[in-house]
Amino acid sequence: MSYSLGQIAEWGGANLVGEAGISVEKIIFDSRKTFVAQKTLFIAVKSSNNDGHAYISELYDKGIRAFIVEASAHINYEQYPCAGFIECKDSVTCLQQIATKIRSNFSVPFIGITGSNGKTIVKEWLAGILESSYKLGRSPRSFNSQIGVPLSIWMLSEDIDYALIEAGISMPSEMEALGNCIQADYGIITNIGQAHQENFDSIDEKLQEKLKLFKSAHTIFYNGDDERISKAVTEKFHTKKCLSYGEVSSNNLCLQKIINTKSSATLELIWQSKPFKVSVPFQDAISIENALMVMLCSLNLGISIDQLQIEMPKLSGMAMRLEQKEGINNCLLVDDGYNADLTSLELALDYLNQMGAKNGLSKTLILSDIQQSGLNADGLYLRIQQLCRDKGINKLIGVGAHLYEAMGGANAFRTTDDLLQQIDINTFSNEAILIKGARQFAFERVSDLLEQRRHKTVLEINLNALAENVKYFRAKLQKETKLLAMVKAFSYGTGSFEIANLLAHQKVDYLGVAFADEGIELRKAGITLPIIVMNPELSSFPMMLEYELEPEIYSFEVLEAFLTAVKRQGLSKVSVHIKVDTGMNRLGFLVNELDELIQQLQSNSALELNSVFSHLAGSDDALHDGFTAQQITKFDEICNKLEAGLGHGFIRHILNSAGIERFPNAQLDMVRLGIGMYGVSAVETNSLQQVTTLKSYVSQLKTVKAGETVGYSRNGKARGAMQIAIIPIGYADGFNRRLSNGVGQVIINGHAATIVGNVCMDMCMADVTGIEVKAGDEVEVFGIQQTITHMAEQLDTIPYEILTSISRRVKRVYVME
Repeated sequence: MSYSLGQIAEWGGANLVGEAGISVEKIIFDSRKTFVAQKTLFIAVKSSNNDGHAYISELYDKGIRAFIVEASAHINYEQYPCAGFIECKDSVTCLQQIATKIRSNFSVPFIGITGSNGKTIVKEWLAGILESSYKLGRSPRSFNSQIGVPLSIWMLSEDIDYALIEAGISMPSEMEALGNCIQADYGIITNIGQAHQENFDSIDEKLQEKLKLFKSAHTIFYNGDDERISKAVTEKFHTKKCLSYGEVSSNNLCLQKIINTKSSATLELIWQSKPFKVSVPFQDAISIENALMVMLCSLNLGISIDQLQIEMPKLSGMAMRLEQKEGINNCLLVDDGYNADLTSLELALDYLNQMGAKNGLSKTLILSDIQQSGLNADGLYLRIQQLCRDKGINKLIGVGAHLYEAMGGANAFRTTDDLLQQIDINTFSNEAILIKGARQFAFERVSDLLEQRRHKTVLEINLNALAENVKYFRAKLQKETKLLAMVKAFSYGTGSFEIANLLAHQKVDYLGVAFADEGIELRKAGITLPIIVMNPELSSFPMMLEYELEPEIYSFEVLEAFLTAVKRQGLSKVSVHIKVDTGMNRLGFLVNELDELIQQLQSNSALELNSVFSHLAGSDDALHDGFTAQQITKFDEICNKLEAGLGHGFIRHILNSAGIERFPNAQLDMVRLGIGMYGVSAVETNSLQQVTTLKSYVSQLKTVKAGETVGYSRNGKARGAMQIAIIPIGYADGFNRRLSNGVGQVIINGHAATIVGNVCMDMCMADVTGIEVKAGDEVEVFGIQQTITHMAEQLDTIPYEILTSISRRVKRVYVME
């Protein structure tokens, strides 16, 4: 849909400076996204760590002529002839007002979805069920923020039957604006929990804030077994239609019984006095809860029980995730084989561009037919072609009758089977490949075909969870406090470029690595953020200077060697970071060396002191709080002396992840965030999300008779008849040998299975007696069901050691919602 700038300014209640007739179709707020300049409106957003107004000149040079800006930015409009500026007090508020006006032009019902968890999966599952009968518009992926909601409404097409829009909040007073945007006719609240609790006085306060989304709704869906939600909904909305699910007989959709069968479950239910059964492809309580919500909404919206019995078994736990995998022949795969619509396609192509930039790979799109687009085959193909041109796609492969017809059979296939049978996989080489398909095309088979065959044990890294954890820690900082993110040791074993690239998008100020080669690898991959090398080797200084890496200087020997390297290259004003020892007794200058250090820095103008820092020895343990306080005081005294001696200031930083949580008053100018990004907390908070999941699978099952032994040295003994699962993960993969003989356990089909016998180099054995399991079933080594912190306790170690011990031969899979 296209709107004039004058029209948009009127909707936003803002002033228009410049050209009113400019027509725009898309809005961006990230200058790094790919875009077609003449169709794009850039909204300059101010945040705690960035200001979009700083990119206006760059974007104007790239051809953008439409902008939303804030009056306080004092833009010199004369510098930008032929451009149009919507000038407002607050850019986000203006965008929300625009979305509110666009929403009011829709006559179709809007379904507003909120809750602490499960919003996106409920939205995607519900869309999958409703699409059999209706044409839908919905929020792409997890676009549920103050910016994401209005952008979701902007992207809706006119010819839909329902709109599914999710809304998330992290602060009081945020939901009212989102409620005005969505104007929900139906409301879904999935649950209420600890997520984003740090900004609310109580769970009840947060629940009441979320319920503001439903002020315009006539029907509300909720979990009737949740006493807190049930009481709040029925009291607040007693004049509205409130429908519930749960096990209590008073619920509208009543769950009678759950029958587990291998990896699926059969639910016995009652709806409007009619009993029926539905199978779902999972057994965990959270997924079943989400499925009940989906069924309750679907039934109320006219989906028959017969349709549910057909569609519910097809649900996928991967509904909203992009997976990045290593492909054959130096290819990179971005797997999005669950749904296909034009909006999510555009977002997935942006992600493909982002990841393909790592190695300068050409870009390929494997795409299925897009159902219910509202366009005929030719019109849809023209739209896809335009998207491919806009996003720099080098090759399109189509699958499905419509694409086959529109493409004249060239590089197109009628079915997925045809593609698998006819394609020559050796023609794929040095490409970033997006696999994007509606679920009925079963594109997981295409992904399997193109994926590099490797060890099936994988370390899964949830990039969304990592981003949320960064936001959790950033919320504890003052607006002006900088953030240094540690990506040393292969980003704690999770992958260097992928994590650094995400952190760049999170607008961190610095990256920290241990050694120069880690920093060089990031530079070669296109990371431009300032990078501090924490443990530089003297021989690496010439390469560090070439790749603009900034060293930690911790001794006079290192200082002299780096200064020599700088002078040899004729450089000046090269940034350095001084480390001082405040009691860790590791690297760093001592107090009695400060006078000489000041003299050396004063006499060498080739170096520019960027920051001074120290390392806390026990910030995660209350036992050492007295010593930590001494370190902070000593560091403050050292910095004051250095500043007085040098005659200028510098960035000061001493807090690590635990320090950010436990000593916020010492955040100074910058903090260093490391293990906290991966969900490890020093205060046992529920606000952090699990980022890493180490998975394997059952390769074989065996029955061991009483008295028989298992494994090397015959250390595993069966006291009675025992069934064991052989799992292809061992100490060469990072599964510690100390977990042998009953110390460790893994999770299979929701049950803990104890390790039997010695862990081998490439495999281990687990007792699955009494557990329903078969070869091929997934095994969680650590993750959501068994945390890495729990495993660290079993080994009497710390999560750092476990993460960094995961072998490089274990495939890393990156997922993004």
